[in-house]
Amino acid sequence: MNRVFLLWALSLFCSVVQAGPQINVGTVYDYLDADKSTYLKRVFNSGDATAFVKVNVLEIVYDADGTTREIPVENAADGASRNGVMASPARLIVPAQGMQGTRLLYMGERDRERYFRVRFVPVVPEKEDDFVVTQDEREDYKKSLSAGVNLMTGFGTIFFVRPKDARFETAVNETDSRYELRNNGNTVVIVDEFKSCSLTEEADCGATTKHHVMAGKTFGFDKEKDREYRFFLIEGDSKKNLKITSR
Repeated sequence: MNRVFLLWALSLFCSVVQAGPQINVGTVYDYLDADKSTYLKRVFNSGDATAFVKVNVLEIVYDADGTTREIPVENAADGASRNGVMASPARLIVPAQGMQGTRLLYMGERDRERYFRVRFVPVVPEKEDDFVVTQDEREDYKKSLSAGVNLMTGFGTIFFVRPKDARFETAVNETDSRYELRNNGNTVVIVDEFKSCSLTEEADCGATTKHHVMAGKTFGFDKEKDREYRFFLIEGDSKKNLKITSR
């Protein structure tokens, strides 16, 4: 009897936790091509309550020693004074089972590649949040969520802004024991769906991974006997299916 009650309680708890907004932002990595200045990012809400979502933008800066810093990018009222990415709108009201979009607008020079982290954070609306809702609507929303435990999970994505004169130049350096790709261009290239598989045992495959190779950087791996390495090399709109065999 106790076991039946426990299972019922767990089931009830799971259903309560799932109540509320549940957002999904699609792909984790997005790319602004050299000939574009705006990018539409869609936010989906598969939950059963409206999602109030803040969009925060931070620039990822690489220091000389390879470490990174994240610098907040504020949404200035005077767009002409900006130098970076602006989310418009930066506040989204996404209905249950619905979708809303924000445009990521880049302003400033495009003489080099830049990187931004875009965070989509569900919140309970407060007066200072600038959501267009009345005080009564705020209170009603809080009451609707107060009946259970709500896990409003946010998401962070990486936004690559390519330079205006984006140039792809990937060099291959291969020996009997190692394979390397060096990015001699000025914008990121992608090693996608990278997987190592045995030539003798069909089920013996490693995890599938994705790698971003920045300008001036190298991606490589040591070859193991009787294995095949499969991946896509993506350079902008070009996508090559590569297989490297080691016997």
